[in-house]
Amino acid sequence: MIVFPNAKINLGLNITEKRPDGYHNLETVFYPVHIEDALEVVPLNDSDKEFNLQVFGTSIAGNPEDNLVVKAYYLLKERFNLPAISIFLQKNIPSGAGMGGGSSDGAFMLKLLNDKFSLNLSDDELEVIAAKLGADCPFFIKNKPTFATGTGNIFSEINISLKGLYILVIKPEIFVSTRDAFSLIKPVFPEKSIKEVIQSPVEEWKDNLINDFEKSVFAQYPEIGKAKEKLYEAGAIYASMSGSGSSLYGLFKAPVDNPELIFQNYFIWQGEL
Repeated sequence: MIVFPNAKINLGLNITEKRPDGYHNLETVFYPVHIEDALEVVPLNDSDKEFNLQVFGTSIAGNPEDNLVVKAYYLLKERFNLPAISIFLQKNIPSGAGMGGGSSDGAFMLKLLNDKFSLNLSDDELEVIAAKLGADCPFFIKNKPTFATGTGNIFSEINISLKGLYILVIKPEIFVSTRDAFSLIKPVFPEKSIKEVIQSPVEEWKDNLINDFEKSVFAQYPEIGKAKEKLYEAGAIYASMSGSGSSLYGLFKAPVDNPELIFQNYFIWQGEL
């Protein structure tokens, strides 16, 4: 059985307050984008191992046991008598991009195992389990536009569609650490919630739908800020960084011709929403 975990973008991201536990509360809209990994599971026979993970495409640092697809397997194995499995993961979503690639893989693994082994878990039950993998993992269970608050773990439905627009996603070869992203953040509740701003026409988002991380990231990595400007120069009606970077995206009314000439040596993906 094979599934295709997809990426997400953030439509706006406000850091609203610092919590007593040291984390931050925020508000954002998660929106699915069809940059997709591929994930397959088959039985692992004649082996004394519980799992075997093979990753192709974009390399992932770290031990296999730390990969969220493996953690997802063990979360379900605690409750169900799952057999040993071989896991094949083709990585196409860029890592460290603020697009939820690892989180999506983990959530889709839960859904895949639920279907393959007829575990009969509901979406609500899968969301509870996915929350143990990471704050944004539950989003990928239902995988539809969602307004998120708390640490990004409290969800409510939101009525928004970008259908008919085109998206260009770019990512320079720059890694942005969480520490760097938060360096200039001063938490504050916005005058107008993202949930309200998002209902206005996309053409009005440029000065109103803000990602608070951009101030810190652009100050430390000017190339990322310049890349956002280039998206507007290429005709974007709205452009933003996704999450804490380093990926950016632009929304367009028509596809961009030859984006690889504008963003040389960048990861580039373009598609219709």
